[in-house]
Amino acid sequence: MEILKSGYPASDTSYQDMVDFYTAYFEKESERYIEELKKKSNEYSKLSEAMAYSLSAGGKRIRPMLAYEFCRVCGGNIADATPAALAIEMIHTFSLIHDDLPCMDDDDMRRGKPSCHKAYGEAVALLAGDALTIEAFCVLASSGLSPEKVKRMIQILGECSYKMTGGQVVDIGGDIENTELLLNMYSYKTSQLIIAASLMGCVAAGADEVKQKSVYDYAYSLGLAFQIIDDILDVTSDKETLGKPVGSDEKQNKNTIVTLTGLDNARELAREYTEKAMASLEIFDENQFLKALTNKLLGRKK
Repeated sequence: MEILKSGYPASDTSYQDMVDFYTAYFEKESERYIEELKKKSNEYSKLSEAMAYSLSAGGKRIRPMLAYEFCRVCGGNIADATPAALAIEMIHTFSLIHDDLPCMDDDDMRRGKPSCHKAYGEAVALLAGDALTIEAFCVLASSGLSPEKVKRMIQILGECSYKMTGGQVVDIGGDIENTELLLNMYSYKTSQLIIAASLMGCVAAGADEVKQKSVYDYAYSLGLAFQIIDDILDVTSDKETLGKPVGSDEKQNKNTIVTLTGLDNARELAREYTEKAMASLEIFDENQFLKALTNKLLGRKK
């Protein structure tokens, strides 16, 4: 694989090779961060262990991948996107840890292994999520990027994380009987961290406002498609495939896009939002990987 001066593979690299490259690159950077974290938290090592347990639990790493790829298509260097990739995965991981707590979704499994609170207890899991949130902003602040970029990235991450949390509040507040309101909640609960990852990658590369607007539109639509597919998988997949319990929405008597519109209509909505996301990518010359990734997410099984 040819690696360019920007640190990225050449544009003719195959889709799967790009996925493998991004995954390996992020895991290496994540491991480096975890080692540094352990060094500075000897007196409260259980906290860093719980943080590392969930942060290194695997997953699709879609958000870090988007941060890296949007930095690439906007002409940036991969090293400049790493703070964004780490920060967004920390926020995503915190949200999963808290999601699984008994006071939220009360799930015992995450990514095929015991949830953080099952491995370390509820109190430590709660604090591990808190600490990951704080660390995400520390990573950005100490990134070495220009003050203007750091300020903008912190602003994006803060605003999107707050909206994501607000979406969670709406989600647990009671049944939503209206499809429009449900999709609006999804645009907060799921789209916001995808927006943050994608926009921070653009900012790391110094992209202009026109490109940032297209990226926002892409990530907004992708997030809706992603959550709709999650709803579909919750009723069509199994625990072994997903690595977490299925049917949790039904157990909690929560409406989803499937219960409100039916399975076939939900699939059609996922396709529609995927097409909208695709259309927003036309502004970028080298969009082949992003288009392939977007299509893969539509057909994902977990």
